[in-house]
Amino acid sequence: MQLVVASQNQGKLKEIRRVLADSGIEVIGLDAFDDLTVAEEDGETFHDNARKKAVAIAEQTGQLCLADDSGLEVAALGGKPGVYSARFAGEGASDQQNNELLLKKLAGVPDAQRQGAFCCVMALCTPEGECQYFEGRIEGRILAESLGSQGFGYDPLFYVESHGCTMAQLPLDEKNRISHRGQALQKLVVAVKSL
Repeated sequence: MQLVVASQNQGKLKEIRRVLADSGIEVIGLDAFDDLTVAEEDGETFHDNARKKAVAIAEQTGQLCLADDSGLEVAALGGKPGVYSARFAGEGASDQQNNELLLKKLAGVPDAQRQGAFCCVMALCTPEGECQYFEGRIEGRILAESLGSQGFGYDPLFYVESHGCTMAQLPLDEKNRISHRGQALQKLVVAVKSL
């Protein structure tokens, strides 16, 4: 079975391919197609953006499409950056720029009030616009400095209490098992097997 994933993020595609490696699902990235129009992520929720992206690519390719919207919600920032996680420091911002802005916004916030959660919503949509949703969430704490070199995005700042390290310090297989995206993908695999 082939599954188009509406993402150009190579880190995200690598994670998805790894999680789905034994499922019999072949993951195809957007780089396999020419002239696709990617939907603008202007929704107010992770659900809105995931659906919008999946439907747009499913319609254009005529294939089943998976899209996710995920991000970091920080309690001390009222849930921000949320849907703006990838562009927290502006359009085209690098992971480093986003992390620097997050640290700046949390300057002076005590450790006990630096709770955060990685959230993921995946939409699996047909070319006809029928969608199923899969969600994942992992709680953690935002550190005052980066630790680890694995992963991407906010992983070096996101401390997972149960594992005593940041997401960027976890081996990839363990990160994929416990992460917000990993949780959503595991639910997806169960659903796809029942199709």
